[in-house]
Amino acid sequence: MSDRRFDVDTVEAIDAQVLEVLPYEYPGRECVVEYYTDEFTAVCPWTGLPDFGRLSIRYTPAESLIELKSLKYYLLSYRNVGILQEHAVNRILDDLVAACRPRWMEVECDFALRGGLGTRVRAEYTGDEHSEG
Repeated sequence: MSDRRFDVDTVEAIDAQVLEVLPYEYPGRECVVEYYTDEFTAVCPWTGLPDFGRLSIRYTPAESLIELKSLKYYLLSYRNVGILQEHAVNRILDDLVAACRPRWMEVECDFALRGGLGTRVRAEYTGDEHSEG
């Protein structure tokens, strides 16, 4: 029974190309936008067992907002992807920063307990991390 495993998708199944943005009509204004869901899922890369989490995305827009329908499709692309919890949060941050170029962004996921142990991962972009080029 220890060799039991469910099929998992590789990280190539994550569809960042689906992300769309909308113009932000108040550039320069301090504003924090928050999107959240209790329905984020990915799977363990070794067993294929599901990881459920409460995902929160907070950001200060520069010139673009993330279009919500595209964000939902993007997050659903993780559903069967075998990815470590820590890597999922960092990948989401990288993809969203690339899509909307915010002034600041934070992605946090509070993953459900497994074996009595929970995991909370937070990653932050401060706007000056990718300033080269």
